Amino acid sequence: MLAPSQAVAPVVDRPPPPPLLASNSLFLDFDGTLVELAERPDGVIVGADLLALLDRLMTALDGRLAIVSGRSIRQLDALLGPAAAAITLAGSHGAERRTPTEGYVAADGAASLHDVAQRFEAFAEAHPGVIVEVKSHGVALHYRLAPEREPAALGLAARIAADAGLILQHGKMMAEARVAGDKGAALAALMQLPGFAGSTPFFCGDDVTDEDGFIAARALGGGGILIGDPRDTAASWRLPGVAALHRWLTTSLSELL
Repeated sequence: MLAPSQAVAPVVDRPPPPPLLASNSLFLDFDGTLVELAERPDGVIVGADLLALLDRLMTALDGRLAIVSGRSIRQLDALLGPAAAAITLAGSHGAERRTPTEGYVAADGAASLHDVAQRFEAFAEAHPGVIVEVKSHGVALHYRLAPEREPAALGLAARIAADAGLILQHGKMMAEARVAGDKGAALAALMQLPGFAGSTPFFCGDDVTDEDGFIAARALGGGGILIGDPRDTAASWRLPGVAALHRWLTTSLSELL
């Protein structure tokens, strides 16, 4: 039994968020937030009902909606289809973005990413179940289908990221070597644009990669909404999962329209 000084402090849960207001802006992570996590990155399906929900939110918030994802914009375009053209997107953890007013803006790509991808692919070939995801500004190593490979995968990713001078990004059953950038900086940059400026931001996300977004939203007078189980977080509110987020967004729309 632990002594009082050794006791682990319990995680403090967060309440559900209040409904969106017309003065809010909405920033949404993608995997694990807007859509359920899939065993493979290419296994995600975006249904017509979700696309319709996003379209209605765009109208209700006068365009102040953005998807801020670890996926590249090219990947988001493929998943969202024609609807992506009207939505503000920040991809690759904020290293690239595309808005209706600015067009496409990106950080310099790292020449070392090709070598990173080759080394990750060699590891995946030797360890069945490990999947490599090549993005515009990073390469991710997924071990969801081979959880026993976690120590080896994380060790390899750390070494390769250090060798290449890249950021090592941990996520849910994955590690990514990527170009510098964070979701909080992406939110802050988008909040300076005429369409978003002066609004109060809500940032919704499920992973540790979303913590920077929660912090940035709170600094601008809003807050973060954690999607998933309780944990230590900078988010102000929590919803238990993707379906709960969809219900909250639908309820908010009834207040907004």
